[in-house]
Amino acid sequence: MNNDKFNLNNKNNILNSKNFINEINIQDINNLQSTSSSEKVSSVSILLCIFDGKHFLLEQLESIAAQTHKNWKIYVSDDGDCSESLAIIDQFKKRFKEERVFILSGPRQGFAKNFISLACYESIQSDYYAFCDQDDIWEVDKLERSINFLSGLENSVPGLYCSRTTIVDKNNNKLGLSPLFIKPPSFANALVQNIGGGNTMLFNQRARDLLLDTKHDLPLVTHDWWMYLIVTACGGYVKYDEKPSLRYRQHESNLVGSNMTWRARFYRILLLFNGRFKLYNDLHIAALSTIYKNISINNKKIFDHYCKMRHENLFKRILMLSHSGIYRQTKLGNLGLYVGLLFKKI
Repeated sequence: MNNDKFNLNNKNNILNSKNFINEINIQDINNLQSTSSSEKVSSVSILLCIFDGKHFLLEQLESIAAQTHKNWKIYVSDDGDCSESLAIIDQFKKRFKEERVFILSGPRQGFAKNFISLACYESIQSDYYAFCDQDDIWEVDKLERSINFLSGLENSVPGLYCSRTTIVDKNNNKLGLSPLFIKPPSFANALVQNIGGGNTMLFNQRARDLLLDTKHDLPLVTHDWWMYLIVTACGGYVKYDEKPSLRYRQHESNLVGSNMTWRARFYRILLLFNGRFKLYNDLHIAALSTIYKNISINNKKIFDHYCKMRHENLFKRILMLSHSGIYRQTKLGNLGLYVGLLFKKI
């Protein structure tokens, strides 16, 4: 697989453009080359997973092609899709002279496993990695904006970007915005809530290293919640962008995902009372236990406190939660935590 970074410094192409050369002086060319060199450093691997994506896939690909940040490659994990989707990707791939689109075979064990396996694929190497759903439409500055938020971090610091989304219908008509989260991202929040949609996420190499350090066969709830958990647990930086970075398409197969309908909210209440949320906690605790040595000292205290709290009597559970610092983003969500503790559903 060719992993050479895309060359943005093709000076010959610039000089061959008569219109451009008339409007630009030598200093402008030097400035352009300086910008291009900086951009070349920030290479991005776009991790696109597909499954029956033929209806909206082309619009997503076009929005990637239109990105202001040009140094990207797309790695497509086919999780048993139809030939029509692969044909769309193949046609898109032919538009570029250099190799920029690569198709891999997915594990065919669900979307979470597909994304995790793609993110851990050894031959994929870049400065940043971006999860990508097959039916969204990226804003033109999605990559540029998310990289800017993380570019100042030291190489030793795990960094994760996520954002709000604009909700649209299947015809790309705006329906509204995803919920706005105003409390800061943290491990104390990640234990009980995921605020980052995977389709908005971009993360640096150190965050990817944390993912590589975990067992790939762990049963996980979702790939995005796991990324939020491990980055915050290990003392990383999470940027939640209040400005939407993409248009999230709501259609029949992902209606609950937007979290803006009463049906979606009712579904989440059911998760609490039917024991699903408790199962999620069990899975996360088991998975986090495998990377316990990497968790920061303060977060180990929060984690140990949370694990112990779940098995105490009612009075002590309530008391421990109130002193734990663990929180959801809304008052209603926090009320749900206490209700869950009351019925031992946490």
